[in-house]
Amino acid sequence: MKMPVAAMVAVTCVCLLIPQVGGQEAVEIGSRLEPLLDDFLVQRLDGDARLLLHKPQPREVVLVADQPWEGNTSAYYTVFQDGDRYRMYYRGSHHDTAARRAAHPEVTCYAESRDGIRWEKPELGLHEFQGSTRNNIVWTGAGTHNFTPFKDENPAAPPESRYKALAGGSGGLIALQSADGLSWSRIVDKPVITQGAFDSQNLAFWDPHAKIYRECHRAFRGVRDIMTGTSDDFLTWTGPTFLEYPDAPQEHLYTNAVMPYPGAAHVLIGFPTRFLPATQQVEPTLMTSRDGRSFRRWTDALIPLDAPEERDGNRSNYMTWGLVQLPGSDAEWSVYATEAYYTGPDSRVRRFTYRAGGLVSIRADQGGGLRTKPLRFSGSGLVLNYQAAEGGQIRVEIQDNEGRPVPGFELQRCQALTGDSLAAPVRWQGDADLADLQGKSIVLSFELRRAHLYTLQFR
Repeated sequence: MKMPVAAMVAVTCVCLLIPQVGGQEAVEIGSRLEPLLDDFLVQRLDGDARLLLHKPQPREVVLVADQPWEGNTSAYYTVFQDGDRYRMYYRGSHHDTAARRAAHPEVTCYAESRDGIRWEKPELGLHEFQGSTRNNIVWTGAGTHNFTPFKDENPAAPPESRYKALAGGSGGLIALQSADGLSWSRIVDKPVITQGAFDSQNLAFWDPHAKIYRECHRAFRGVRDIMTGTSDDFLTWTGPTFLEYPDAPQEHLYTNAVMPYPGAAHVLIGFPTRFLPATQQVEPTLMTSRDGRSFRRWTDALIPLDAPEERDGNRSNYMTWGLVQLPGSDAEWSVYATEAYYTGPDSRVRRFTYRAGGLVSIRADQGGGLRTKPLRFSGSGLVLNYQAAEGGQIRVEIQDNEGRPVPGFELQRCQALTGDSLAAPVRWQGDADLADLQGKSIVLSFELRRAHLYTLQFR
């Protein structure tokens, strides 16, 4: 992958001025992957180094909701990988623009794919639509408006509820289960979550880091907003509380699309869809969290209204819930977004791609630096996901808490990282062994020039 370099110019290396940070408690990161998409590990940024939001690139249309039980208001798509296949669930519905009403009852539809690009709508024979069961409908009961399933990765989940879902409306959210992801039933008769407003994509998932179920659903707090709760059993939930967004403006958030960060479940990411009341348009954004309650929200649209194609109409630009890596595509992540809502005979889902791990980077053009907070790690090597333009590079110095270089790991000993890599080891000249620093409080001081730094990990 090549990074655009039009705005970059070659300069000499920047020498970092390091403040003393003695006495700070070290952040225990062990050997976990750490995405650099917030200030959690950042002690200081120097020069022109800054956090930079990246936007996914448009690819092909992967699904058209063109069957009689689907239509132009098909919505609230969920996508996830399940073994060697990918599953997609969505609302099948159609708006008759002439009559100004729904053309048929809402249903929940299913599609599957082996590559995440070519999707099939299997004839499941489970539910009848207009006299025939030759369709891909998996649910016709309460909650078809926003049926949102997930595969439960809780090791204690029984086989009959390996797949779970939340769905519902004005009375609250009901809990459903399935052994195969196709035949669904209610777990209990009554709604399990009742505080909120539920006419949106409300979701839940197993959090493998916290070892609890989390849910996020629609509510109102002056504007459309998001509440969250947790549960040990998926049925009894804590009283929901609103998400908080320090330093972000109050805006309508229509959906939330919250999920664990791939490979780093201690971080949560979300792709909330911002609603613009004046035009009735929507646009996906990004938010990130370390605790599930307080989120950093980026205000730039990830997929602009002029992205292909027909996504500038009323509610025509939702991000689906799900981020996947496709076979043979280790260097990229795929996400999906809708287009062509409300008008015409159908609506569509288009794939977009990120660089793997490339939601946000620390970027320096002319030259800059990153100094981390004190860290404690485990492992014998440091690996970076980075990208350097022509003439660019990254070097790393390991320091103690007082800003003094650790012998053997000085900046001048570091072999400069150039080019592009998802997992490049950092090496220093000499025989110093990084494993000797395990368990000790250290600081990483990065020098960046014409480069992006996405993630770091000790292994």
